[in-house]
Amino acid sequence: QATTRIKAPHFVMYIRAYLEEKYGAEAVRTKGFKVITSLDWKLQETAEQIVNKFSTENITKFNARNAGLVVIDPTTGQILAMVGSRDYFDTKNEGNFNVALAHRQPGSAFKPFVYAAAFNAGYTDKTVVFDLPTQFDTNCQTDPARCYTPTNYDDKFRGPISFRDALAQSVNIPALKVLYLVGLNQALGVAKAAGITSLTDPSRYGLTLVLGGGEVSLLELTGAYGVFANEGVKNPTSAILVVKDSVGNTIEEFTPASERALPENTARLISDILKDDQARTPAFGANSLLHFSTHEVAVKTGTSNDYRDAWIVGYTPKVVVGAWAGNNDNSPMEKKVAGFIVAPLWH
Repeated sequence: QATTRIKAPHFVMYIRAYLEEKYGAEAVRTKGFKVITSLDWKLQETAEQIVNKFSTENITKFNARNAGLVVIDPTTGQILAMVGSRDYFDTKNEGNFNVALAHRQPGSAFKPFVYAAAFNAGYTDKTVVFDLPTQFDTNCQTDPARCYTPTNYDDKFRGPISFRDALAQSVNIPALKVLYLVGLNQALGVAKAAGITSLTDPSRYGLTLVLGGGEVSLLELTGAYGVFANEGVKNPTSAILVVKDSVGNTIEEFTPASERALPENTARLISDILKDDQARTPAFGANSLLHFSTHEVAVKTGTSNDYRDAWIVGYTPKVVVGAWAGNNDNSPMEKKVAGFIVAPLWH
């Protein structure tokens, strides 16, 4: 079967779809284009092996049959590796479906954008909110159906807690209060500036936005974390270095398109919190799979409602790695958080 010889198949199909949209399917088929991409083949091979190994283990451990992984260079926005499922050629399990492009709920992996909006507004990592049972809907007394009293992942309440500890430990109630303080539009504005374009309907989200109530893709989210990695400067995700026609004329070439999406101080503060192992220890334990003794790595996990999606995105100034685990048909996994399900693969 000739198709099984395609290298980096999800990525190749992603490139092909891009070219067909830009130049037309007929031109792509007949014009003899030569395309050079940003893919790092050695990295891609490693990524494919890791995704296959861990997602195969996750089937029995967590009832998670699939996983995806994206690696981006935040200094350019170029995609270095893209794995869209554990095996592209496993048609029985919809292997050719590219989960890196699918829109799913990011859970708490969305929180840094909301905290970034708060830092833009003048709050600091030392600002304190109260982690207590809270009724967030003012109409609750007259209309009990509208009551909204969310809980934290461990059903505990911590009382007064700083923004730093609340974000590092991914505590929900403080995050909702942060969104309440900065406003939905400000938070969505930060996400959009960072490159998250799929959250187009503010009326749908409300306060649940901070808990990942809107759907995003792994590629989009990984690219947006690149803004934190790059001290507030966004480089749009791209995958093509050069396209030449059949006689060697260059018809497309990578051109940097960086723009400032966040103030440098905001981006640095988010990164400082996301690599603060001490601050996250009460939730994840010391020296967890989020921690590396050799590098300072900023990282955030996310688990969606009903345990359908487990996310993790982490970065250094030179590389951003995002991973997702779950099931293509959206069926739930075991009730475990992303720190257990997808962190081993990402690490």
